[in-house]
Amino acid sequence: MNGLMQFMEKYIIPGATKIGTQKHLVAVRDGFVSTMPITMAGSVAVLLNVFVRDLPREWGWDGFVNSSIIQFIIGLNGHIWLGSLAIIAVVFAVTLGANIAKAYDVDSLSGSIVSLSAFIMGLTQSANLVREVAVGALTQDAIDVLIEAGISVTEAGESLALGMGGWGFFQFSAHFGAPGLFTALFSGLVAVIVFSKLMLKKLVIKLPESVPPAVARAFAAIVPATIALYLVALINWSFNNFAGMPMITWIAQTIQEPLINLSQGFGAVLLLVFLVHLLWFFGLHGTNILAPIFQTLYGTAMNENVNAHEMGLTIPHNWVAGSFEAFVWPGGAGVTLMLILAIVVLSKRADSKTIGKLALAPGVFNINEPVMFGMPIVLNPIYMIPFIVAPMLTASIAFFATHLGFVNPIVVPVLWVMPAGISGFLGTAGDWRAIILTIVNLGVAFLVWAPFVLAANKMSEENV
Repeated sequence: MNGLMQFMEKYIIPGATKIGTQKHLVAVRDGFVSTMPITMAGSVAVLLNVFVRDLPREWGWDGFVNSSIIQFIIGLNGHIWLGSLAIIAVVFAVTLGANIAKAYDVDSLSGSIVSLSAFIMGLTQSANLVREVAVGALTQDAIDVLIEAGISVTEAGESLALGMGGWGFFQFSAHFGAPGLFTALFSGLVAVIVFSKLMLKKLVIKLPESVPPAVARAFAAIVPATIALYLVALINWSFNNFAGMPMITWIAQTIQEPLINLSQGFGAVLLLVFLVHLLWFFGLHGTNILAPIFQTLYGTAMNENVNAHEMGLTIPHNWVAGSFEAFVWPGGAGVTLMLILAIVVLSKRADSKTIGKLALAPGVFNINEPVMFGMPIVLNPIYMIPFIVAPMLTASIAFFATHLGFVNPIVVPVLWVMPAGISGFLGTAGDWRAIILTIVNLGVAFLVWAPFVLAANKMSEENV
């Protein structure tokens, strides 16, 4: 055990620490975190619609759902969803730009504007609709009316091709929501990093000191922002002309979809759970260090599930960010709520019981720092095995339960402090089986922790 800890401290921990403090990754993480006011507002709206629309319809209460007051509430929630989760890529473009600029110590407002502009310029801006009908299906008068309305009519063999197109048709669901997150990430990073470096090189328009600061900052950002946006525009032009498709479509098809599909595999889920808890054991916040992966892959999948649920579409993903919080580590990383319960029930050590009682209330709300650093679990060899094994078992059970259809996928974001059982029930839009799954996982975690708590009874205080 000492050899393993020395190896980790020498080769693994320094690298993990650098990753956790790398300014671009921190900016990405903080960019996702900064969207929380919007995502939580949208989550509340989606959750309310679950209780006033989805569940009542499942119970056959159509009269209740169709009542004027409930329709008003459903419509109100729809507006909130439309301005939050439905445009999460737009919101993320703003927060990402601000955090990258902050990392470079330049004006964050200008950074957010540059990032938003870089994202918007890559969206498809026109739409074309073609419909074929048989020759003779339309009279000449009807054809004349269509042509006057701006619809092209072209004869192709035995059919007529009716075409209509125009500028200003943004693909709302395909680009503004979760499917646009990877493009917002790429364009924001490129544009704002270039913008920030040019700002630091003082490639700016300088005004006299008598000019108000807001005006001076705006003028200082003109040249760097222009150069950065032209660079992103050139990238978008290249994709349109050489790849034959917009950059946002190419990224979605070539990068985003394959990575999300890969993240849905059992091995990927288990590896991330292992890494999170290995880092935690050495005192590093594993979920924060790996947040760019969690948010970029599983967070994107989460948003796609939410939007699909709200629009009544097929749920695309079985495993999302909320799956970890609801089923893998209920009660905190390592399922330490069950360690606390095992201590309260089985421990004969006064010191452990004292910490367990103090940590119980926070543990119910998934706050486990008191037991992590008070027991401690960090760098405690006797608790390393259950701390890593328990969540890997709960992840395995939850993964297969979800993929085999025993429990519905998570479709509603829930605050991470929501107690175990309630989190899964709300996250699955009211699937009572999620409560059963949580209870099973808590029981398995208790069985993993219990032998080690009993073993700690026989050890001196210095060895625990």
